[in-house]
Amino acid sequence: MGKTLILKEIHNHLVSFRFLAVFALLLVIVPVTVLILTNDTIRKQDEYSQRQTDIQNYLAKYAHFNRLYAVLAPSQPPLPLQALVLGLTAVPRLDTFDNDPLPVLFPMIDLTFILAILMSLAALIFSYDAVSGEKEDGTLKLMLANGVPRAKIILAKVVGGTMILWIPFVISLALSMILLLVHPRIAWSASDWGAVGMILIGAFIYIALFFGLGVLVSSRHASSASSILTSLFLWVLFILVVPNLSPYVASLIRPSPSIVEVNRQIDKIEDADRDDMGRKLEKEMREKLAKEFPVLAGVERMNEATIKAEIDRNPGFAKAYAVFRKGREEAWHQANVIQYAKSKVLRDDLNAKDKAQTKLSVALSMISPLASLTYLCADLTSSGSRNLVHFDTIRGPWDNAYDNYMRRKMEDMRKANPTVDIWNTAADVSDMPRFVYKEESLAGRIAAILWPLVVLIVMTFGLFVAAVLSFNRTDVR
Repeated sequence: MGKTLILKEIHNHLVSFRFLAVFALLLVIVPVTVLILTNDTIRKQDEYSQRQTDIQNYLAKYAHFNRLYAVLAPSQPPLPLQALVLGLTAVPRLDTFDNDPLPVLFPMIDLTFILAILMSLAALIFSYDAVSGEKEDGTLKLMLANGVPRAKIILAKVVGGTMILWIPFVISLALSMILLLVHPRIAWSASDWGAVGMILIGAFIYIALFFGLGVLVSSRHASSASSILTSLFLWVLFILVVPNLSPYVASLIRPSPSIVEVNRQIDKIEDADRDDMGRKLEKEMREKLAKEFPVLAGVERMNEATIKAEIDRNPGFAKAYAVFRKGREEAWHQANVIQYAKSKVLRDDLNAKDKAQTKLSVALSMISPLASLTYLCADLTSSGSRNLVHFDTIRGPWDNAYDNYMRRKMEDMRKANPTVDIWNTAADVSDMPRFVYKEESLAGRIAAILWPLVVLIVMTFGLFVAAVLSFNRTDVR
């Protein structure tokens, strides 16, 4: 009986105009979107490669330690799955507005958009008259007169409707995958295909969820006209209102200080205040050493050439200058430690409050199924906020290696030339450790999306139960 009911639902949808319309739409929009994103990914990969070449050319001529870290700042290369899901990479950059304003004004769509927006809307369009339409036609009364359990009717409508929507989506996505497979510049690994498989599982549950919502609404209305209005209202609420409103609600419940104001205070502490303290500590050190080494009198007014000549001429000055140089470095190091400790308090407070606010915002946003699907797709493709944390994790060891390398290289430069300006003199950094991005394992990404996946499953089951209970109380006359 259950199989017959499901086949009936599939047949009814197959011969409908809305199925043909959705099929035609997906058959065009999914491959075109993937093709556009593929070309965009290749462009970004070429730009990334060119940027690495430019960095190498720069380092060969201008490897000054005062700007070296900014040039070598670790960056993530474009990943193959960005041909499907953009995630945070879809956030437009305002500095590109002058060259091409359209990506800023109209960001590109991706697979997440197609699933979250188009497929959810299609599910409601297919299901808004699932019960009310048959009630109006009189077929629902006939089914119940033959002793068909009401729970089976609801189950058949949800399963059959989800499958009929799944068919055009999978066909259009399969066509897109063929385009990717034959592309010479796109190479997916086994973990990439595994991530796509998990996205498909989440997508199927997501479509079933909205189909269940449509069936629930349809069972609560006597006419299809009123059912479609309620369905569209709920779609706007869950898709547009809740995800966009959650950050503002979270900011009211758990406020965080202004990042602009905090950064202004930090810049003052680490810049002007640090320089003032550094000069003060250096002056105190210089006055103290002048009593012990009279030969250092006026050394702060000497230029580099004069100091070098005096070191070569006077061994006593050379010894005193070595002590002076070490004391000056210690004075500025102490100034940095003191001021960075002050700024760290502000940073830690801002980070703690930001994390609490973000955590609450994420929890509130997951009232919407769209948020759960978005987190699932973004984390599986390493394009979400989890990847930012992963990036910082793998960046930490490189930062430490760079700091150790910089100190060793500076010490070698001082040994070769005691008066050298170690910050503004080009150095040979051909043996410097380089940052290599490594994507998080598929197992780690799957573990991260279990919670959004569970939320989608619970919501789907809850809507199905609610639809069954509502239908049990429905008068089909």
